Amino acid sequence: MNRELVDRIVAATLYEGYLLYPYRPSSVKNQVRWTFGGVYPREYSEAVVGAEPWAATTECLLRGGDDATVDVTVRFLHAVARTAARLEPPAADAPADAASLRPVDAFELDGRIQRTWEEAAERRLEAGTSTLRSLLAEPRGLTVSVDAGEQVEWLRGEDGLVAGALVRAHQPLTVAVDISATRVSPDIARLRVAITNVTTVTAADVADREAALRHALLSTHVVLGTKNGAWLSLADPPADAVQLARDCVNTGLWPILVGAPGSDDTVLASPIILEDHPQLAPESAGELFDSTEIDEILSLRILTLTDAEKAEMRGADERARAILERTESLTGDDFMRMHGTLRSTAPRIGGTE
Repeated sequence: MNRELVDRIVAATLYEGYLLYPYRPSSVKNQVRWTFGGVYPREYSEAVVGAEPWAATTECLLRGGDDATVDVTVRFLHAVARTAARLEPPAADAPADAASLRPVDAFELDGRIQRTWEEAAERRLEAGTSTLRSLLAEPRGLTVSVDAGEQVEWLRGEDGLVAGALVRAHQPLTVAVDISATRVSPDIARLRVAITNVTTVTAADVADREAALRHALLSTHVVLGTKNGAWLSLADPPADAVQLARDCVNTGLWPILVGAPGSDDTVLASPIILEDHPQLAPESAGELFDSTEIDEILSLRILTLTDAEKAEMRGADERARAILERTESLTGDDFMRMHGTLRSTAPRIGGTE
């Protein structure tokens, strides 16, 4: 597995929809976030009659003998509530705790806006490696919990005094991962990975989406690797696996082959439908988070934001700030490379054009 290449693809899709143009918290587009790949607590999902799922599953085809191995990694975002708070009056030293802080929507410190907002922490759950033989004999399951936590980032002004802080807090969640395999032909097995959110939540969490999503897996992805075996494409399966590919059931996730073209040792199951062996465009300066993004158009639009809008964008979070700084540093040649490149895809099903 080319881990670096896989990580770059996951990084690009993991944050898709994280923050949309015009990248400002006050924008209507950014009032309802976390719309891709959510896996919510079961009680909340049932309360909203399944409008928000509490499980995601992927089924893939693996060609190989019983000695083939399968490793599974679940990757997702975990909402982090960031609260901006003032320290009044400012002090030379940070207080021993955050009790003396006064939460506010936003405040300005040395020309930069510090804002209450929701960020995200990346989570990676390693489900380990199993042989196909063991999975055929007995499904494997594990449950992983993430404890609640809080971090305080004290903010000093140019005068050296502590003027406030950013308090980041995340809520607990518990994730169950179940892995199973079924032999569907002499040399092909169907692998199934099911992810369920089994977090215990309160009635208040069930009654409010904003509260429930803090106990949710957001932008859920699954990475599957193999040794001594080969994953088969579901979009373009070999002739002996066309019907087997049709029989695979994927809910909330779509598996594709990732890695260098022609490689078959890694599958990425993503909430965003991609073609096999996706590549990051070399002309792209970096992720823009906006689904169906067109780098040139979005970059040009960012440059048209007013100074006040750019200040709000900088204050959203570090990822938004990085987008702005990167865009403002683009040269004319950079824009010409984006402008002069066209690509298209021609999907193939079952080996036919």
